Amino acid sequence: MADDPAIPAPMEAKLVAALPEGDDWQFEPKWDGFRALARREGDAIELRSKSGKPLGRYFPDVVAMLATLPERHFLLDGELIIPVDGRLSFAALQARLHPAASRVARLVKEAPAQLMLFDCLAIGSESLAQAPLAERRRALEAFHAGLDAPGLLLSPATRDRDVALGWLEHSGGALDGIVAKQLDQPYRPGERAMLKLKQLRTADCVVGGYRRTAKGEVASLLLGLYDEAGLLDHVGFTSAFPAAERARLRAIVAPVEGPPGFTGSAPGGPSRWNGGEAHDYVPLRHTLVAEVAYDQVTAGRFRHGTRFLRWRPDKAPTQCTHDQLAAALQPAELASLLAKDAYPHIG
Repeated sequence: MADDPAIPAPMEAKLVAALPEGDDWQFEPKWDGFRALARREGDAIELRSKSGKPLGRYFPDVVAMLATLPERHFLLDGELIIPVDGRLSFAALQARLHPAASRVARLVKEAPAQLMLFDCLAIGSESLAQAPLAERRRALEAFHAGLDAPGLLLSPATRDRDVALGWLEHSGGALDGIVAKQLDQPYRPGERAMLKLKQLRTADCVVGGYRRTAKGEVASLLLGLYDEAGLLDHVGFTSAFPAAERARLRAIVAPVEGPPGFTGSAPGGPSRWNGGEAHDYVPLRHTLVAEVAYDQVTAGRFRHGTRFLRWRPDKAPTQCTHDQLAAALQPAELASLLAKDAYPHIG
């Protein structure tokens, strides 16, 4: 990390369509949290984000927990998570990123954070970054064994591809996907040396409007779902269209331009979702339905941009309701995800 060379950039993953096969792979859950590297040098403890920003002020409970560990020198890789009522809450993580220490302190009391460990670069005087993953995993398990630190969790791992695929099927929204790592490889800071299979779901959405490019083409389609009162709420967007497709999109949306657009929560106003800037949009009548693929949902919205799959002329707009997202909003209980009999020990 540029501002602290002692803490390297974390190893990253590239997206794949399927998990690899073979005996030389280790599979791990990809947790839906904040990636963090934790370093301790004596009394000094640091938490750093994937981008290199310090996180300790937002997660003082995790820093305090790490200070209780008997080992006084380590560099660990993991994921910050916050269980709320036994379920993981990404919204609770986002709420921690607040400038007021008093608010952070209140949130710590309401919902303590935890650190899910899945790799280590150093423990004690031993540097492990150049050691193969199999050796690093054994060291991490030995480090974690017997600790009296409920907020420090060891992420499960398996060499069984079918077990890993089963995690996605039963995890609800608690997992962001599955990560595959080669057992004989060292830790490679900043490189996309791992593979990740993302958890993707689909939803049928009403296109309630669009935004234009500087040339007047369609920059993004704005997606909506109806609430229980029959109002269309803005829930996200899709924008990854080839240049040739953008011209065809203009011909599709032009005949239905005009109100009502979004009749419930609407885009356009400043918010945390658009960087605090207001952006106008072109409203559309409620006639177009698009099927999109998405990964995660936070506060009733698609957390990231979605991928356009196809138009659904066979689908009535009124059928596009919020209940399509219910499965993503109901992740499996954390206790069941960490049950030892659900994750074979790889030794």
